Amino acid sequence: MGGACSRKRSHDEESGSSRLSKSISSKWPHRSSFNIKSDISQKSCKNIPSLLEQTILKTCETAERHNSFSLLPKDLSQQLLNELIKRGYLSLSVFKAFKKCNLEDVLLGYYPGVEDSWLEVIGSQGFSLLAVDISSSPVTDTGLVHIRECASLQSLSLNYCDNISEAGLQHLAGLKNLTSLSFKRSNAITAAGMRHLAELVSLRSLDLERCPQINGGLRHIRGLTNLETLNLGWCNCIDDQDMKALVGLLGLQELHISRSKVTDSGIMCLRGLTNLHVLHMEGCHIYPFCMETIAGLKSLTTLNVKSCGLSDLCCKKLKGLVNLRILNLAYNDVTDAGMAYLKGLTNLEELNLDSCKVGDAGLESLKDLVNLRSLDVSDSDVGSLGLRSISGLEKLESLNLSFTNVSDNGLGTLAGLTSLTSLNLDVRQVTDTGLAALTGLTNLKHLDLFGARITDYGTACLKCFKKLQSLELCGGGISDIGVKNLRDLTAMTSLNLSQNFLITDHSLEFLSGMTGLVSLNISNTKVTNAGLQHLRSLSNLTSLALQACKVTMPAVEKLQATFLPNLSVIRVQ
Repeated sequence: MGGACSRKRSHDEESGSSRLSKSISSKWPHRSSFNIKSDISQKSCKNIPSLLEQTILKTCETAERHNSFSLLPKDLSQQLLNELIKRGYLSLSVFKAFKKCNLEDVLLGYYPGVEDSWLEVIGSQGFSLLAVDISSSPVTDTGLVHIRECASLQSLSLNYCDNISEAGLQHLAGLKNLTSLSFKRSNAITAAGMRHLAELVSLRSLDLERCPQINGGLRHIRGLTNLETLNLGWCNCIDDQDMKALVGLLGLQELHISRSKVTDSGIMCLRGLTNLHVLHMEGCHIYPFCMETIAGLKSLTTLNVKSCGLSDLCCKKLKGLVNLRILNLAYNDVTDAGMAYLKGLTNLEELNLDSCKVGDAGLESLKDLVNLRSLDVSDSDVGSLGLRSISGLEKLESLNLSFTNVSDNGLGTLAGLTSLTSLNLDVRQVTDTGLAALTGLTNLKHLDLFGARITDYGTACLKCFKKLQSLELCGGGISDIGVKNLRDLTAMTSLNLSQNFLITDHSLEFLSGMTGLVSLNISNTKVTNAGLQHLRSLSNLTSLALQACKVTMPAVEKLQATFLPNLSVIRVQ
C-alpha cells in the first residue's frame, strides 16, 4: 500500500514498553538513571551558583581525597552523590566514602563499573534507603545479600542483571515495604525463583518484560493483590495457563502481555479485571469472540492490539469503550467498514492505523474525533481526498502520512492544522509544490521528508519552520544551494541529508552554525576529509554517519579527539 518509497520499518523490531506509567514508589517517583536531576542542575533564575552549589561542585572535583561523608547532613550527601553520578566521577573508592550516610536513593542503573563490592556500601544505608537501581550490572547473588539490610526499600530495579539466580532472589523476600520491583530482560529469573516474590505483598508494580524463563511462575504472585501494574511484555514463554494466576488481581490497572503466547482463552481470564485502564496485547493471536471480554473492560483508556489479526467485526466490539484515549490498531485487517465503529470514541487522543486497509472513506469516520492529537495512517490507501476529512482536527499535533497515496494537491487542506509539531511526509509523490502549501505550520518541530522529491527550490520553504528540531531530507534532489537554506534553523538537533549525491564539503560550512546538532547523517554524498573541518563547532554531536563518502576513519577520529568529545557513534564504512 502507498507509494513506492525508499525505506520501510519492520514492526516486529519495536521494543516492548519503554517504561511503565506508574510511579515506582509511593514516596519517591521514578527517575531515570541516565538523567539524574540533582538540585544543582535545576538552577534558579540567578546565573551565579549558590555557595552550597559551589561547595558541592568543588567537592565533586576533590572527592578522591575524602575518606567519609558520613558526618555531612544526609540531604547534602544525597546531592553530592547525585552530582558525582551525573558527572561520571563516581568510582568504587569514592563510593566507599558514602558508607552509612543514610542515603535515601542510590540510582546507579547503567553506570559503568558497578559490581558486588558496591552493594556493601548500598547495604550500609540501612533503613533510610528507599530506592535502588543497579540495572545492567554484573552483580551476583553474593552482592545482592546486602540488599536485605535495607528493610525500608520501596523501589528496586535489577534490569539486565543476568548473574542473579534463584538463590539471590531469596534475599529480597524480607523487603516487605517494596512497592516497585523490576527485572526487565533478565535471563536468570526462573519460575522456581519467583516463589521468593510471594511475600512481597506491598508490591504495586512488577516488571518482568522479556524474561524468557518465567513460564509457570506467575502462580507465585497470585496473592499480590496490591499489584496495579504488571509487565509481562515480550515474554514469549507466557501462555494461557499462566494467565489464570491473574484472575484474583482485581486491583490491576495496567497490564502488558504483548508478544506473548496468550490467545483467546488467556484473554478471557481478564474478564473480572474491571479496573484495568491500560492493556497492551500486541501480537497476541485472538479471534472475534474473545473481543467480548475486552469490550467489558469499560475503564480502558489505552488499548494496544497491534498485529492481533483483528477484523472489522472486532472493531465493532470496541465501540462501547468510550473512555479510550489511546488506541493502536496497526497491522490489522481493518478496513473502512471497521472505521465506522470508531465514530463514537470521541475521547480518543491517539490513533494508530499503520498498515491497515484504510482509505479515504475510512478517514471520513474520523472527522468528529476532535480530541485527536496523534494520527498515524502510514502505509495505507489514504490519498489526498481523505485529508479533507481530518482538516478540521485542530488539536492534531502529530500526523504520519508516510507510504500513503497523498500528493501535492491534497496538502493544502492541512494548512489549518497549526497545532502540528510532527509531520511525516515520507511520500514520493510530494514535491516542492506540496511543501509550499505547508509553510503556515510554523509550530513544526519534526518533519520527515525522507523520500519526498524536494529540490533546492523547495528548501526555501523550510526557512519558515524556525522551531524545527529534526529533519529528514533524503530524496536526492538537494545540493549545496539547498543546504544553505537550512543554515538558520539553529534549533536543529537531528539532521539527515543522506542520499543527496550533489552535496559537497561546502554544505558542511553552512551547517557549522547548527551548534545544537546531536545527530548528523550525510552518507552517500560527496563530502571528503577536507570538509570535516567545518564540523569542529558541533561540540554536542554524538552521532555522525558518513557511509559511502570519501572520508577515512583516522580523519574522523582526529576530529573527535580534538573537537568533538561527545561523539560516540561513528559510521564511515
